[in-house]
Amino acid sequence: QVQLVESGGGLEQPGGSLRLSCAASGSIFSINGMGWYRQAPGKERELVATITSGGSTKYADSVKGRFTISRDNAKNTVYLQMNSLKPEDTAVYYCNADLRLGLLAVSTRYWGQGTQVTVSS
Repeated sequence: QVQLVESGGGLEQPGGSLRLSCAASGSIFSINGMGWYRQAPGKERELVATITSGGSTKYADSVKGRFTISRDNAKNTVYLQMNSLKPEDTAVYYCNADLRLGLLAVSTRYWGQGTQVTVSS
């Protein structure tokens, strides 16, 4: 059984920083892409950032220059460093991982349970 467990959310003031972590565990053969999405109240879930197994990254325009995604392949963990936070960054943040459970298995996307980030003074 595969689990993605997120941590690091919370309440932060505008202009502050938070670092999210997401660790994948279980019988994992390999992990391809990993990423972060977010969903604000009344809005659809949106892409925040993604990172490939080789380290190539992609960001939503709204977070470019403020957020940084990274990963530790040895720990099956992806991180999201969030700086210069704004009230509009308030949302539940979800991590995902495209992983394979065996050599011949297809790649399947798994999701974490979500962690709340609130930016408010």
